Amino acid sequence: AISGATINLTAIQEAVNNHVQVAQAIKLADETAVTLTGTLVKQIDAEKFELKDATGRILLEIDDDISRATPIKVGDKVKVVGEVDTHRYKPTDIEVVLLEKIAP
Repeated sequence: AISGATINLTAIQEAVNNHVQVAQAIKLADETAVTLTGTLVKQIDAEKFELKDATGRILLEIDDDISRATPIKVGDKVKVVGEVDTHRYKPTDIEVVLLEKIAP
């Protein structure tokens, strides 16, 4: 079960079918369900990581219940499912609901 997630199963299914790159994700509407794959290049704090792919970088918000279930660190290649979260005064980020580490 996914604890603490505010996304529903329909949105997860939408996200799985909406695999995008960072450059695309940054331009999408708030609450768009997406899947991204890339490498964690920076940890900002306990719940914030920066993901990089061939097209750019984006901030991931990963609740500690998700990162405890799938321990991650800078340098890991990951696939994340989540929602685009746009803000008025700071860059767009991704609210992660599912996290999968990809074997090196």
